[in-house]
Amino acid sequence: MKNLRKLVVFTDLDGTLLDHDTYRWDQAQPALDRLRAADVPVVLASSKTAPEIEILQKQMDLIGLPAIVENGAGLIGLPATGITRTYDALRNALDQLPVTLRKDFRGFGDMSIAELATQTGLSVESAKLAKARGYSEPGVWSGGDVQLRHFLAALSEKSITAQRGGRFLTLSFGQTKADGMDSVISAFRPEMTLALGDAPNDIAMLEKADFGVIVANPHRPSLPPLPGEKEGSITRTRGAGPVGWNAAVNAFLDTLPLAEGTQANG
Repeated sequence: MKNLRKLVVFTDLDGTLLDHDTYRWDQAQPALDRLRAADVPVVLASSKTAPEIEILQKQMDLIGLPAIVENGAGLIGLPATGITRTYDALRNALDQLPVTLRKDFRGFGDMSIAELATQTGLSVESAKLAKARGYSEPGVWSGGDVQLRHFLAALSEKSITAQRGGRFLTLSFGQTKADGMDSVISAFRPEMTLALGDAPNDIAMLEKADFGVIVANPHRPSLPPLPGEKEGSITRTRGAGPVGWNAAVNAFLDTLPLAEGTQANG
């Protein structure tokens, strides 16, 4: 079946397509099956590493599709994008900060595999993959707001930015999920894009897409109102995680003549 509207779907993972607690996506499977039947590419966009994403792509039957990894700091499944600054350079810059600023940030590189597994709820094997970083450094901030402002200001002088995700503060050399979208859009040239996410680091992606969906996540504060909500190009789900994702994608597909046989109820 043909994707008649040349739609591409971009989606965050943790707390969006994946359940916040279990990391499962079973409840979103009906919408995923419907997208596959209509030949609609689903591009995963996450803070997860390339090894983590590749496993999920295989499990979700998304092999061969591009994916945005490490919050946009990296991209897989497409030709090299010219990203040159690496994880080692980021860690070196981070460790050059004064101890008074550095001490309140504990990144994945500072954690043992066992500690990371506890922090994330991942298995030990999955935690190993989460530590196999190429471009960005998620971590936990334990200091106050004033210290955080000083920390971020010092990082800014080194061209390092920070993004808030559902669980962690992630440092990188400035790339975002929206930057990764640009590369995918350039390669696929879709007529329409749909993006789904739940956290601050998803906002740029939601706003870049033709249509965005803020997926409810009761485990974190709701995103502030976005301009697109007044215009109707951005909506919110009632259901959390994969339940909300499934409902939102099916509702969106119901409005489009994608292909025969892709209706939610038939």
